[in-house]
Amino acid sequence: MKSTVFLGMLVAAALGSNAQNGKPLWQNKAYSVYADSVRQGNYVAKAISGTQLVSNYESPANLFKSADISFKFSINGKDNEMVSGTDHHLACVAVNGAYTTPLLKFGTVAQDQYQPSGAYIAPNTRLTIRVDMREVIQAFAATGYYTTFKGEKIYKEDFKGVYVAGSTAPLIWDFDNLVNHPDLQLQDTDGDGIYEVTLTMNAFGQQKTTDASWAMQKNLDAWPRYQSPYPISDANYNLSLEEMLNAVEPDSTFRTGKEWAGVWTRDVSYSIILSMAQLQPQVAMNSLLRKVNKKKRIIQDTGTGGAWPVSTDRMVWAIAAWEIYEVTGDREWLRQAQEIIKNSVEDDLENVYDPATGLVKGESSFLDWREQTYPRWMQPVDIFESENLGTNAVHYRANMVLGRMSALLGDKAAAEKHQQLALTIKRGINNYLWQKDARYYGQFLYGRASRILSPRWETLGEALCILFDIADQAQAQQMMINAPITDFGIPCIAPQIPDIPPYHNNGVWPFVQAYWMLAAAKCGNEEAVMQSISTIYRAASLFATNKENFVAENGDFLGTQINSSNMLWSLAGNIAIVHKVWFGMQFREDGLLFRPFVPKALQGKRSLHHFRYRNAVLNIDLEGFGNVVNRFVVDGKEVSSHQVPADLSGTHHVEIVMTGGLVQNGNKPGNGNYTSLPAPEIKYESGELQWGTIAGATSYQVLKNGKAFKQLTGTILSVRASGFDEYQVIALDKNNVPSFASEPVSVTAAGAISIYEAEQYAGKAALPYKGYSGEGFVETTVTVNPRIVIPITVKKDGNFLIDCRYANGNGPTNTDNKCAVRTLLVDGNKKGVLVLPQRGKGEWSAWGYSNSVQVFLTAGKHELLIEYRDVNDNMNGEVNQAMIDQVRLTRK
Repeated sequence: MKSTVFLGMLVAAALGSNAQNGKPLWQNKAYSVYADSVRQGNYVAKAISGTQLVSNYESPANLFKSADISFKFSINGKDNEMVSGTDHHLACVAVNGAYTTPLLKFGTVAQDQYQPSGAYIAPNTRLTIRVDMREVIQAFAATGYYTTFKGEKIYKEDFKGVYVAGSTAPLIWDFDNLVNHPDLQLQDTDGDGIYEVTLTMNAFGQQKTTDASWAMQKNLDAWPRYQSPYPISDANYNLSLEEMLNAVEPDSTFRTGKEWAGVWTRDVSYSIILSMAQLQPQVAMNSLLRKVNKKKRIIQDTGTGGAWPVSTDRMVWAIAAWEIYEVTGDREWLRQAQEIIKNSVEDDLENVYDPATGLVKGESSFLDWREQTYPRWMQPVDIFESENLGTNAVHYRANMVLGRMSALLGDKAAAEKHQQLALTIKRGINNYLWQKDARYYGQFLYGRASRILSPRWETLGEALCILFDIADQAQAQQMMINAPITDFGIPCIAPQIPDIPPYHNNGVWPFVQAYWMLAAAKCGNEEAVMQSISTIYRAASLFATNKENFVAENGDFLGTQINSSNMLWSLAGNIAIVHKVWFGMQFREDGLLFRPFVPKALQGKRSLHHFRYRNAVLNIDLEGFGNVVNRFVVDGKEVSSHQVPADLSGTHHVEIVMTGGLVQNGNKPGNGNYTSLPAPEIKYESGELQWGTIAGATSYQVLKNGKAFKQLTGTILSVRASGFDEYQVIALDKNNVPSFASEPVSVTAAGAISIYEAEQYAGKAALPYKGYSGEGFVETTVTVNPRIVIPITVKKDGNFLIDCRYANGNGPTNTDNKCAVRTLLVDGNKKGVLVLPQRGKGEWSAWGYSNSVQVFLTAGKHELLIEYRDVNDNMNGEVNQAMIDQVRLTRK
């Protein structure tokens, strides 16, 4: 704990230094930014100089932790105990420093009615949680498997352990990552079927502060020297430069963060675009090349269901590579990067481009934690089928970049091809994701046989659409005005998802805020730029480091699921304030263009000296405010283009004088913390759709095949099985804000589904897995059954869905790189791909369905071919394996 004496001295010093200004540069009800300090309640960060910051910030996270805890048990780290919204509850009020739960039965809520206590957890309370697993163990003994509430079978051979998930640290609600938290695994030490674990709640031993100060330790003479009338900005710039140097590994690649070792494709790429290309072009090149495989394809980092093609935002690499070229003009880099990008796009064309919408499939860019931004029911295969705003903005720009690269290298055919592909994606984004009434883009299309638009806001994707000119000027201005803002910044998504702890959900990420800042500057929106700068400065100054993220609701660095200091893309965004906003640097093939944006509150003279651009060194002086350049002078001569040429060499002096021109349109502060209702869970029985009542719902919207069907206040709806129909239900609150749609339920007439057992068409696998249908299943790898031919007969012309029941136990649902991929052909013609993501490490009896491919078939005989091709090569490069139980043909 920092002393109250120090606190008083710090506050007094901050007040004294700002007396001359009389008012803050920017403020809201939560905090204020001054010329040399940031103040948030009793917390103060002060820039003693441009090379020293001090802060008295302490996380309040431990002070008032509620004793009322909700939790669930989990087999194998899956959400498989009870339906969503049904949890165990307890009031963790300690006696002699400890609390032990009654013995709880797995799958059953205790009969004793829970009453919230309103109390707080005492520090270092020892909580023992106990669960009776005897019914599960008896089922293993009797039948070899336990059937969950969803009807899914967990086989004895796949049983890895029992975990507890919950609402209060160290508990987490992230089921996908429970297996990475051995402290949350319950143990049965005496073999009686009673499992228990003891946790320390509200542990004051956990880190609750960051460094109290920062003082520059490294020599920054080789880097651009920034000076302004605002010590808080000078200190933030120098802090970020020093942390940039900390992020360079001995092998001259970028480390992602203090707690994130190694190079990550999306992290390093977004950082390069923000500012690392300008400052460390060679390290940037080295880092990008580290993320290229031996086949000269961009590597998709480990991710949902086994990485690519469930996740497809690796193409941001292309945008970063282009930024490096525009900074350096390096033709050899251009040739090298163009080949890698072209190879990667060609693979994507075969696997993830959707000809029906013109969009690209795959997970939201950077939002790669399933439950943080998707409904709980969505499995990795569902995420593959989703079509996301940010990811499509990346693919649009990647194709534009590839087209321009190809043109520069004389490949006219490739240039035209990829420019057209880019325009197709742009049309798809505007046709399918733009919301005319909401006046911003929805986050993603999702569903199964039919897809609907999730109307949630997604900040990074919205910003990229403005920066890449996917949105027109009118759309961009509407997005600026309607952006959801919190007191502490713009959240990654809005509205927030209930019962999901802060990270991407209910989180502000400084690098995302930086992209929104650049979009705001492009739109001329002064308030949005000032809010963005203040968000970045508040966090970096109070925490004395560039943190990965913080809680949107309260601005605290504690409370998010993971949070690194010295985070590469955060520090890159902090530097971008100076380079890309105030000095407005825009790198071009033929030169460096300056389009400064200086909010009026930050007017004055500032300089950026010793800035290296290709073969030149620039000493730049800037004065005034606004985004209209009055005078642009290079070495005493006015230059109307506001640009220095690419072939400039030697040392030169640039003078820029600004003269107003800003737009005052702000945002709607406060609505970024809004939380939607949970998604309903529906089932179909005896001709009726049924779902549980959602607390706070005023009505329910029923969808049929992706279209509005009925709106009602009850929870039962009679429907008729007349063919193949798919239903979903959305809960609406008093403000008509929708929940996510429920998991689709299909209502199918008799005879609409035909099953083809795989083992009848290829060699049956001699493996001990269970839960299959028919007489067995087929193993498929790159060498074992890489081609499976299935003859079928169709009685009547029509549209059909083709999918397969499969198992992939090569990794967990949330990470690794062993997603299996196969091309589907009908009568020798490619119709799509079947994606078979990982379903749990070692869980080879956990069967599920692939994505479905829709085809039109005429009456008569046809031949299905499920084939591994080189373009289906996953990120592992060697293990591309799954078990196929059956192929399903469903008439639509």
